[in-house]
Amino acid sequence: MRVARLACAAMTVGLLCAPGAGMAQTAGDGALPLSIPLFPLQDVVLFPGVARPLHIFEPRYREMVTDAVQGDGVIGMVLLEPGHEADYEGNPPIFPVGCAGDITEAEELDDGRWIIVLRGSAKFRVVSEDHSRSYRMAAVEAVADPLADDDRAELVSRRPQLAELYSTIAPGSELPPDDVSDEVLVNGLAQLLSLDPLDRQELLEAPGPLARADALLELLDGQGQGQP
Repeated sequence: MRVARLACAAMTVGLLCAPGAGMAQTAGDGALPLSIPLFPLQDVVLFPGVARPLHIFEPRYREMVTDAVQGDGVIGMVLLEPGHEADYEGNPPIFPVGCAGDITEAEELDDGRWIIVLRGSAKFRVVSEDHSRSYRMAAVEAVADPLADDDRAELVSRRPQLAELYSTIAPGSELPPDDVSDEVLVNGLAQLLSLDPLDRQELLEAPGPLARADALLELLDGQGQGQP
């Protein structure tokens, strides 16, 4: 794999990346490999179209990144289920729906740790796991994240509220960049706003960007952070 540099800066605003040539295609078009490595974390949920910097320090995940960089560059992010601590060093339970990402930037440090940027490409469901390596591999199937024409018009009408939320994570920026689509904007907010990981997982599992936007606005409104 040839590791490319991100076109957008690795900062809070830059993590909302418009889809580009280096990004995997949408779920269902065959771009998602049949088997991918899993990177389970207790507090990180990746969303399609959004980039995430990651510090890789555990030996098994260093090996995972090394293999991914030398291969197709795809890693599947999944959230650990509550109670995972009892078996963290093994194969603790995970939520079955995650998001695959493409490594768009990677730096191996002198001590073997990695600093990478992973950009979300497609939702997936774990079908089965392979524990023959130091890290977990999984057979996966793509999960659609549809946005019909009628839904797109509805999502456009949510943009002012979403833009207001965007200003909370990008101080000084009144509006999101024009090249950030409505679906990437809502996915970015779902990933970057301060939320409980379980709430974030529910947002990932929402059936499309419009449902995700509505769930996000309702969630933040209930917390006193959404509506003005």
